[in-house]
Amino acid sequence: MMPARLAATVLCLLLPVTGWADEARRTGDSQVRLDWTGCYVGIQAGGLFSRQEWLNRTPGGAFYGVSLGDHTASGWLAGGQAGCDYQFPNGVVLGVQGDYAWSDADGSHPSTRETGVVYGSDVTALASMTGRIGYSWDRVLAYVDAGAAWQRDDYWATTTRLGTAYRGSETRQGWTLGAGGEYALTELLSGFVGVRYYQFGSPEIGLTPQIAGLRRAYVDLDESTVVVRAGLNLRLRMK
Repeated sequence: MMPARLAATVLCLLLPVTGWADEARRTGDSQVRLDWTGCYVGIQAGGLFSRQEWLNRTPGGAFYGVSLGDHTASGWLAGGQAGCDYQFPNGVVLGVQGDYAWSDADGSHPSTRETGVVYGSDVTALASMTGRIGYSWDRVLAYVDAGAAWQRDDYWATTTRLGTAYRGSETRQGWTLGAGGEYALTELLSGFVGVRYYQFGSPEIGLTPQIAGLRRAYVDLDESTVVVRAGLNLRLRMK
């Protein structure tokens, strides 16, 4: 379901870009064409949706190797980005970007194997270092981007009898792939919309007991994230 939703989201986000490009083609012949070469800093905000599948990996556990269920942690994110672009004479644009955002996304699900047990997570931060390639129609830039990504997660497990039984935290490392469009509002300010897919694999996560007598628990946590965002960039140099 997530790839299908991602494709639909990309299409919806890029529809305005095609309109911007048509307008740019109609007016570009009578104006000095804008060059996207230069660096920028900016702000962003949007929504985050992180799908997490839990698999028991506690040695000697009653359900070792068995799925404990899954949930989607969802919420907002907000942060900033900085990067640089270079535009070639044929309109192709290459760039690099680093971004960081805070998030309040959370979610939980009841265990599929244990009565009265709930597993949950909070996504607190998301960062990436990406390269992008795009094409410019004067003030319009359409692009795809990809690179390395990091996501900070907090995990927990509760029971109806004991309350919060386990907690854990992890900075997940993975990759990201996305697409978007940017429009130069002025020679110094541009706005953008975009969507990104993140994949963080399924490493083993340790959960620390919060109650005396419980032993450390382990889970494989397969995680993928989709982010839809919009923002503004202050262009430090644009011709």
